[in-house]
Amino acid sequence: MPESVPLKTFLEIPYDELEKLNLEAKALQFSYTPEALEKKYRDYLAKEKQLKAVTLCFTDIEGRFHMLDYDKKYLLESAGNLTFDGSSIRGFSAQSESDLWLSVDWGSIVWLPSDVFGSGKVAMFADVLDKDKTPYSADFRGQLKAYLDALKKKQGITAFVSAEIEGFLMEGVDAEQHYRKTGGFTLVSTGGYYHSRPLDRLRQFIDTAAEAERAMGFQNEKDHPEVAPSQFELNFSYTNAIRACDQIQLYKLVSRQVAAKMGLTATFLPKPVAGVNGSGMHMNFSLAKTGKNIFYKKGGKDGLSELAWDFISRVLNHASEICLSFNSSVNSYRRLDPHFEAPNQIKVSPYDRGSMIRIPIGNERTARIEFRSVAPDSNPYMAVFTLLRTGLEGKKLARDKDKRERVRFLPDNIHDAIRQFKASEFITKILGEENKQKYASYKQAAADRSPKELGAIVKSSEILFHHEVTNQVLWNRF
Repeated sequence: MPESVPLKTFLEIPYDELEKLNLEAKALQFSYTPEALEKKYRDYLAKEKQLKAVTLCFTDIEGRFHMLDYDKKYLLESAGNLTFDGSSIRGFSAQSESDLWLSVDWGSIVWLPSDVFGSGKVAMFADVLDKDKTPYSADFRGQLKAYLDALKKKQGITAFVSAEIEGFLMEGVDAEQHYRKTGGFTLVSTGGYYHSRPLDRLRQFIDTAAEAERAMGFQNEKDHPEVAPSQFELNFSYTNAIRACDQIQLYKLVSRQVAAKMGLTATFLPKPVAGVNGSGMHMNFSLAKTGKNIFYKKGGKDGLSELAWDFISRVLNHASEICLSFNSSVNSYRRLDPHFEAPNQIKVSPYDRGSMIRIPIGNERTARIEFRSVAPDSNPYMAVFTLLRTGLEGKKLARDKDKRERVRFLPDNIHDAIRQFKASEFITKILGEENKQKYASYKQAAADRSPKELGAIVKSSEILFHHEVTNQVLWNRF
C-alpha cells in the first residue's frame, strides 16, 4: 500500500532560518530602491510554491491594527488594484465615499513563525491611498514615510527610533472584552523584576514571545518582567523610524497571539490595574546624517548637541497640546500618576523618571532622547510623526533666566487633553484640520462614555470603549 501523501505542504521555516531571512530583508529595506525590492519579492513569491497568502497590514487613525489576507497569485496579478471598504474602518472614509486603495510596501516583508501565525504566509505592510491614489491623510504610516523621505532628500537626515513597550498578562482569553462581566482583571503572577520564577507562566510567555520576535528579525536585546506584578517588557534594537513603528504593531500582535494560545490575555492598556505601576511605551529618538549621530556632541551638556537641545525645547513647549496624540485613551491619563514613576512633568532630566523627557547615558553611537510619556495604546506612527515634526518645526520654549522655572504638568484627564489639542494651531499645522477634528471626535466619543472624574477604581467603561478593545457589539450596547 503506497504511503499517504500530506494534503497540505504549506511553508514552515525553522526559527534560525526565519531569523536569517528577516534580518536580510531588514538590511535591504532601506538600501535598495522600492522598484528593486518589488522585483526581488515578486520573484520570490512567484517561485515559492508553498506560500498560499500574503497578509497585508495597515493601521487606522487611532492605532488599531488591521490585516487582510490576499491569495498569493491574486496579489501578484493585482497588486496595483487592491481596494477595500474604507467606511468599515473607524476613522477612515465616510460611507458615501468608501473605496480606498492599498499600496504594498514590498520591502516591509516579514516571514512569520508558523507555530504562532499558521503556515504558508508572509506579512507585508501597506500604505493607504485615497480614491485618486494620492496618500490618504488619515494613514499616518504613509504620512510618516513621506515626511521621512522628504527629510532625507532635503536635509540628508535619517530618524532612528527604538521603543520600550510594557504590557500586562491577564488570566483568560479576551479578558478586556469580558471586563464588565468579571468585574476586573486577574493577574497571572504576583512577581515583578525579582520575584518571577523561571518557569512560571509570565516567564513562559516572555520566552515564547521573545523567540518569535527574534525569528522575525526584531533583534531583541533584553526580555524581562517589569516592576508591576504580571507586567512584561521585551526590548528590541534601534532601527529606522518606519520599521520601528511596524515592529511595535507586530510586537503587540505577537504578544496577544502567544498569550491567547496559553489561554491568557496580553493587554496594552496603560493602567489596567489600580495601585501598581502602569505601562508605558518609552520612545528613544536620534537623528543621523552621513552616518553620524547628530544628537551627540562631545563636551555638550549631557553629551547632546545644540540640535538635540533645540529638539527637546520645542517638544517641551508644545507638550500639553500634543499630549493627546501619544496619550490617546481615557485610561492613559490614569497612568500619569506621580506615585508610580509617572512621567507627567513637562521637563527634561538625565535622572528624574518623573520627567516626560529623559537623557540616557550615551556615547557617539548611543546618544539619544527618551520620551517617557508615550502610552502603549497610542498609534505609533502618529506619535513618532507628531514628536518628530514638533522637535524639528515647533517653537522653542522661552525661558526667563532670572526666574525660577515653575514645573508644568501634562493634562491629568482626557477632557483637558482634548480641549488643548482642539485649540492648538500647531496641531492644525502638522496634522491637518480634517485629521485634527476627526481624531478629536473619536477621543471625545470614548471620553463621553466614561465618568469625567477618574477616581481610584478602573471603570469598565474606560476598558470596554477603549479603541483597541471595543467592537461593534460592545460599542452599540452603550
